[in-house]
Amino acid sequence: MRSAALISVAFSLATATGPAHAQVIDLFKRVSPAVVVLHTVQRGPAQQGGQMSFEGLGSGVLVGDSQIITAAHVVQTADQVEVEFKTGQRIFAAVISSDPLSDLALLQLEEEPADVRPVRLGDSDDVEIGSEVFVVGAPFGLTHSLTVGHISARRNGDGSGELAADVELFQTDAAINQGNSGGPMFNMAGEVIGIVSYILSQSGGFEGLGFVITANTARRVLFEERAFWSGMTGFVIEGALAQLLNVPERAGYLVQNVAANSPAQQAGLRPSLIPAQILGREFALGGDIILSVDDIQVSQPDFRDAVANRLQSLSIGERLTINVLRSGQRVELRYHKLR
Repeated sequence: MRSAALISVAFSLATATGPAHAQVIDLFKRVSPAVVVLHTVQRGPAQQGGQMSFEGLGSGVLVGDSQIITAAHVVQTADQVEVEFKTGQRIFAAVISSDPLSDLALLQLEEEPADVRPVRLGDSDDVEIGSEVFVVGAPFGLTHSLTVGHISARRNGDGSGELAADVELFQTDAAINQGNSGGPMFNMAGEVIGIVSYILSQSGGFEGLGFVITANTARRVLFEERAFWSGMTGFVIEGALAQLLNVPERAGYLVQNVAANSPAQQAGLRPSLIPAQILGREFALGGDIILSVDDIQVSQPDFRDAVANRLQSLSIGERLTINVLRSGQRVELRYHKLR
């Protein structure tokens, strides 16, 4: 019995220090310099009303031409984004593309990083369930942390308003926690096959259910479609809530946060500043309620897609009309695309 136990221990040690283990070590050394930590500054409603600034943290990855892919929820309403590299170098960046319904965003660095090679976006269609993968990011601010796991399943967004139905995700058991958001998932060839989005958890910590937006979705949304960054967050209100807020249409879009120097701010949209809890939901009130964008009504079933298509087709110099409900009055705002 003792001999068998010794043989088992020896086999386990040999496996842990075998070729696969060495491969992960080599791959981490090669790709980790391209993984970055994102430090954001953004504003949100204070507990007693008004706004206050707070700092955020996320991860991202350098993919070429001084561009960083990350998760939209990390930077969507950030007033400032600073990118920290493994070398300690810090560079400010601007959001140039973002799609909250795909939870993907693209940043452009103000200058090229020193001695850092970008990594390659892989073909996520080639990834099979059971494939070994690893994630690099900054969970709880612990920079360049490595976790290893497998692809547990392929999923699609539920189309309920959090993620669009055409967004493909990998489910993984590689540990993911706060701060990992926006960081890369790699295959065993050192290619980025996904961008970390969220976890399902009852405890608030990782419980083996992490979700990653696939690389092919990122390629389509950020590089082919060039999703428009509005710099705004909000949500559709209808039914009892719309009636309670005296919305004169069947539905409206309640603005929550607006980033400085964003198209939303340039259009004059006002954020919500008064914390509230209504019908079991926590959010802020007092901001503009969008009723229509050009001739696209919020009540239309395809409102989000129609507005996204309109924004993507907007030419430089062209204007967009936004009708909002502000302090009980209809107000017409205009966004003028400058670049």
